[in-house]
Amino acid sequence: MFIKQLSVFIENREGRLEQVLEALKKNGVNIISLSLADTSDYGLLRLIVSDPEKGKQGLKEDGFSAMLTEVLAIKLSHRVGQLQELLNVICKAGINVEYMYALSTGKDDASIVIKTSDLPKAWELLKSEGVEAFTARDIAKIQ
Repeated sequence: MFIKQLSVFIENREGRLEQVLEALKKNGVNIISLSLADTSDYGLLRLIVSDPEKGKQGLKEDGFSAMLTEVLAIKLSHRVGQLQELLNVICKAGINVEYMYALSTGKDDASIVIKTSDLPKAWELLKSEGVEAFTARDIAKIQ
């Protein structure tokens, strides 16, 4: 039930992000969602894309350091407290949330990408709460 996230390490300098995006465009890889974090020296770009393997290969061919990581992409309802309730389930089980960011699906929903210290256990807990997750096939269909 996990999906592949494409992570790219980029120097924190003018034009470098545009070059990453150009490499993905050139390889026909659609960006579904992204998160960018930076320090003074480098940035970490996390992306959910239509074809993670093709994206990684294209970036490597253009000289970028890229890797694939398994993450959960879960569907949330638009309801006050929904995210907090689900995170409470994870935290009570002693699972650390390493990071998360919004997932843009083009629909009127609230979805997130989440990486935890124990993805299989987190997924089992969330699934027992009735949470639905996106599959790689679901992600590939998002336009």
